[in-house]
Amino acid sequence: MTRLWMVRHGPTHANAMVGWSDIPADLSDKPALGRLRNFLPDAPVVSSDLIRATATADALNPTHRLPNDPALREINFGDWEMQTFTAVEAADPKTIRAYWETPGDVAPPNGESWNAVRARVDQAIDSYLQQDHGDLIIVAHFGAILTQVQRALGLHAYAAFGHKIDNLSVTKINCGSSDWQVQHINHRP
Repeated sequence: MTRLWMVRHGPTHANAMVGWSDIPADLSDKPALGRLRNFLPDAPVVSSDLIRATATADALNPTHRLPNDPALREINFGDWEMQTFTAVEAADPKTIRAYWETPGDVAPPNGESWNAVRARVDQAIDSYLQQDHGDLIIVAHFGAILTQVQRALGLHAYAAFGHKIDNLSVTKINCGSSDWQVQHINHRP
């Protein structure tokens, strides 16, 4: 069994849809980082290749750091990147509402559908599960973490979006060969 300790990166304070934009995380909350370090096991750490995830992973002071993995990136919002929901809704209300209310094959212009994100992250997670790390800390993003919540709980994408994933929170999933169990979602140590 592999235990995935999925950590959402530190806050960016952006008030827009941040997907593949490489903006830094605010890691100034040292007490929160300390609590997070103390809660996590001494295990290999892998992160998305975006700076907000890599910096958060490095702040955990891992003894074993795996190479950054671009497959663990956030949703690619394409033309919506770094825009507010309100701005996109004013320009393209039908598509943005469909994207969030009936997630699946709808994609932002030049971006990824939910199903594409899920397939990308599933493939990456499957490769780590084959390596049988026991415990594995994954520092990633809201969307990447929700794909695995959806997978573990057998949820429809819309129901997965109903889960909150705060910055510096932990979602722990125990992955057996035929049975996945969610132990924590959005746990704040």
